[in-house]
Amino acid sequence: MTPFSTFALIPAAGMGKRMGASINKQYLALGGLPIVARTISVFEQCSRIDAIYLVIPADEIPFCREQVVAANGFRKVVEIVAGGKERQNSVMNGLNAIGRRAAASDVVVIHDGVRPFITPDLLRESIDVAQACDGALVAVPAKDTIKTVRDGVVIATPPRETLWQAQTPQTFRFDRIYAAHLAAEREGFMGTDDAALVEHNGGCIRVVAGDYRNIKITTPEDLILAEAFLANPLKEGS
Repeated sequence: MTPFSTFALIPAAGMGKRMGASINKQYLALGGLPIVARTISVFEQCSRIDAIYLVIPADEIPFCREQVVAANGFRKVVEIVAGGKERQNSVMNGLNAIGRRAAASDVVVIHDGVRPFITPDLLRESIDVAQACDGALVAVPAKDTIKTVRDGVVIATPPRETLWQAQTPQTFRFDRIYAAHLAAEREGFMGTDDAALVEHNGGCIRVVAGDYRNIKITTPEDLILAEAFLANPLKEGS
C-alpha cells in the first residue's frame, strides 16, 4: 500500500448558545479538563494521526494555544486556524490550511471538538474505510421512530431500519473532500455535515458502525450525560 499521511481536522468554532454558559462550550470542564482538550487527547495518542489542525474563533486562538494546547502538552497540533461564519466555512478554512502540506491521497479525519468520547478503534476503522471509497461516516442506528413533519402535521414515517444518526469522525481522502467543498462553494450548497457535501458531489459514503457514547455535547443535559460516561467507562471488550 502506498504510504499516506493522516490529518485530523477538529472544528471547535461554535458559539454554544444552547449551552447557556458564560464561555464557549468547548472550554467547559469535563472531569477537570476542557471538553476540547479531552477530544484532542484521543487524536494525540492515536498512532495513525500525524498532525492535528484546530479550527477556533479568531479571537480565541491565543487562549486556546495557551490554555488548551500548551497547557496539555499537545505536540501533534501543528496549526490553529480561524473559523468562519458557519461550520462548513470553518472546515473549508481548515482544509485550505491542510492543503499547504497534504498530498491528494492523504487522509483527513474531521471530528467535532465537543465529541470527547471517540475511541482510537473507531478512528482507525474510519481511516481504513476512507482509503477504499469516497468517505467513511461514523453513525449509529436510530433507536426511536422518526416522523417527517410539515407545519406540525406528520406526513410520513420512514422505516426505522433505514435511518442512522450521523456522528463524527467523517473521514475522506484529501482530494475528495476538498473537491466537494470547492463544488459546494461554487454552487452555494450548504450541507448539514461534510459527508453531505461529498454525497452532493456524486461520492459514495460508507458507514462505520459507531458508539452511542460518542455524543456531541451541546446542551446542559449532554454535559450531565458526559460526566456520567466519564465516571462509568466501558470495560475492555464490553
